[in-house]
Amino acid sequence: MTSPSPEGENYSLERNNSNEAVQVIVRCRPLSEKEIEGKCTSVVKMYPSRGVIEVENPRARSDNEKNKMFTYDAVYDENSTQQNLYDETVRPLVASVLEGYNGCVFAYGQTGTGKTYTMEGKIGEEIGIVPRAFDQIWAHIARKTGVEFLVSVRYLEIYMEEIRDLLRMKSTKSHELREISGQGVVVTNLHSQTCQSARDMLKAMTIGNSNRTTGMTNMNEHSSRSHAIFQIVIEMAEEHSKTIKVGKLNLVDLAGSERQSKTGATGDRLKEATKINKALSSLGNVIYALAENSPHIPYRDSKLTRLLQDSLGGNSKTIMIANIGPANMNYEETIITLRYAYRAKSIKNSPVKNEDIKEGKLLLLQQEIERLKQLIMAKSNGELNINEIDEESSESEDVK
Repeated sequence: MTSPSPEGENYSLERNNSNEAVQVIVRCRPLSEKEIEGKCTSVVKMYPSRGVIEVENPRARSDNEKNKMFTYDAVYDENSTQQNLYDETVRPLVASVLEGYNGCVFAYGQTGTGKTYTMEGKIGEEIGIVPRAFDQIWAHIARKTGVEFLVSVRYLEIYMEEIRDLLRMKSTKSHELREISGQGVVVTNLHSQTCQSARDMLKAMTIGNSNRTTGMTNMNEHSSRSHAIFQIVIEMAEEHSKTIKVGKLNLVDLAGSERQSKTGATGDRLKEATKINKALSSLGNVIYALAENSPHIPYRDSKLTRLLQDSLGGNSKTIMIANIGPANMNYEETIITLRYAYRAKSIKNSPVKNEDIKEGKLLLLQQEIERLKQLIMAKSNGELNINEIDEESSESEDVK
């Protein structure tokens, strides 16, 4: 397939393979059954070999207004597979997380464009980015020798600007955002679940998804009404090491931007949409300020932007997946998404490996195991009686 000539308004960026640049890819789903029934036509042409997207304005009044072109790190059309997208874009990032870097993948776009499908997918060959990351992480752990791993997950949603723990919905503890030196912005009282396999992680995701807030709109029968963030923390320690490496991965499924005239939202759905759009607008302001090298970045305007602070302009390797639909009726929303994504391509991060960390659950566990070994050895040599072991264990529990 040949790429188009740069007619009309041309938005392009040279491909930047630097690890410091936010990597931006765009994925376009096929026309939906509802769009086909409504006689909608496709106005999007994609040229994957060049990373180029051409969008035709269905209401153009002149040739100059007819076509707009954009260039990204990669583009995926309706024929793209979940496997190809993951292998080509996400797999290298997860490999970096397994070396001790922070990573983030987030999906953005109008409601109904396939963000949740891209991130989570369907059981079978169509599983999405999140379960594929689980498989990659545990395949790596199974191959690695001489290294101990401790893997834990957290899952939260931001609904109506309130943070909810999707793994502990009945918890009465409040969840606040705090900035901690060396850790960035963290959520207080968020349940952390230790995992022993990809199946454990998948189970945690399934539980969290069942607790996530969704609702029906005219554009999406199962519309996400919240921004969801699945966090994976991987602690790694080589044998006999006194320090650890820590890799952190945020997998983010943003709620879709909405227009009330198209979604038909009323009542609670309309209130939700207002909060969703406000948070996405704040995210857009952060992206714009970073792209323009502004001296002030408005991270504090929303909880979403504060949680993504390390991922945008901070210490993280980040991939933004912009999801669009091809229908002529959504032309304006498609152009807004593409411009939004284009600005993000200008953002530079400064990822640094999290190594030589002297604190962490894994080191505490190693120390406890070593202490118990010494107690057992002392007992076997007759140097310690059983009551002293019980007292030692009791003191250890008190410390925990």
